[in-house]
Amino acid sequence: MSLWKIAWRSIQQRALASTLTAVSMGLGVALVVAVLVVHTVVDRSFRRGGEGYDLIVGHKGGRLELVLNTVYYLSQPIGNIPESYRNDLLEGRVDPEILVETAIPICMGHSYRGFRVVGTVPELFEKLRYRDGQQYRFAQGENFKAENHFEGVIGATVARETRLKVGDRFKARHGVGEGAVDHAEEFTVVGILEHTGTPNDRALFVNMEGFFAIHSHASDGAGHDDEAHEQAVAGDRGEHHADDELAHDLHDHGPPSRSVTALLVCLDQSTPGITWRLEREINDGPVAQAVVPAGVIANLFEGIVGNVQLILLIMAVLIVVVAGLGVMVSIYNSMSDRRHEIAVMRALGASRLVVMLVILLESILLSLGGGLLGLLLGHGLIGALSPLILKHTGVAVGMLHFQTVELLLIPGLVILASAVGYLPALAAYRTDVARSLTSTP
Repeated sequence: MSLWKIAWRSIQQRALASTLTAVSMGLGVALVVAVLVVHTVVDRSFRRGGEGYDLIVGHKGGRLELVLNTVYYLSQPIGNIPESYRNDLLEGRVDPEILVETAIPICMGHSYRGFRVVGTVPELFEKLRYRDGQQYRFAQGENFKAENHFEGVIGATVARETRLKVGDRFKARHGVGEGAVDHAEEFTVVGILEHTGTPNDRALFVNMEGFFAIHSHASDGAGHDDEAHEQAVAGDRGEHHADDELAHDLHDHGPPSRSVTALLVCLDQSTPGITWRLEREINDGPVAQAVVPAGVIANLFEGIVGNVQLILLIMAVLIVVVAGLGVMVSIYNSMSDRRHEIAVMRALGASRLVVMLVILLESILLSLGGGLLGLLLGHGLIGALSPLILKHTGVAVGMLHFQTVELLLIPGLVILASAVGYLPALAAYRTDVARSLTSTP
């Protein structure tokens, strides 16, 4: 009979204690798996958001706040920059030698049922890409048109949570939270984006001209005739092309200066180092600041999120070590009941080393069995929670979503089992055969 089989028979004789010991090890391993998967989810969720453009240009202030607000639609806008700065970039007035392919304006400050309403232009979905160069596609409807000021498209998560459909209308709220106030004008949903796995799934995108228009009406509503205002809004709801007169009124009587929260800038990358050069020139100027989103996101992840993940991983490993000590205690406490068994093995010709190896193999089998149970529990939990993870982060993970680092669990558990099994194995090695045989009736 092989030593592995002898160790397995020994585990079977103490089925309840062995099962409880393996379960405790499995729970620790499941926690390690969960931490590793959470790390992957957070990493992908963070890094995907800043793809598709080279620079974010916004108000001078905190770089991190600008990225969080513009990329992830978190935090609050730190300020605005003149809309005319977009033309300065596109027409080479900032640096004549740098070709700016596109600069997409982003206007923030509104919400709808907890989701951010973003004022922008149709080029956002026509010229920008996401996740390794993928083009934006629409699950339903189409992109909004520049001439239709009160149209918009919504992300996949927004559509699922709010149940808005193509043709439905919604009112943007000024601000976020309890103090937000609804504007009178309504935007019409003309398109629903396919799932992208980016923060854009959790936003509503409206025509920037309509975004400015509701501000214009809110700011000078006291000086306008209410009936004329309602007629203008009703005309927009009836026919989109009736916005021309509203746009002309905004041009003549709108706010004193139109401003945007940020610009998403794409550059002609034929010249090496052009991104850093334009970033430096914008930051040296008095109007705005430029941020390379990939660098800020990497610093955020490595400096804050990465440290939290490391702490969680260390705690999970400590839990596995504690479970390993449980294996040692379980086997060691059984030694007093197994002295006669060990003495019989010795009497039948087994050497001290063989007895010691049987105890070590028993510890390894318990640890590996618990590790396998932990992998099944961890990935089963991931599979069960995958719809919730997709809903809140936009990252799709499945039960079979394995990390390469998980392969280290096998040798790690073997080493841990050998370490914690050494003390019981040493006790078995030192068993006095004659005394154990004579003391047992």
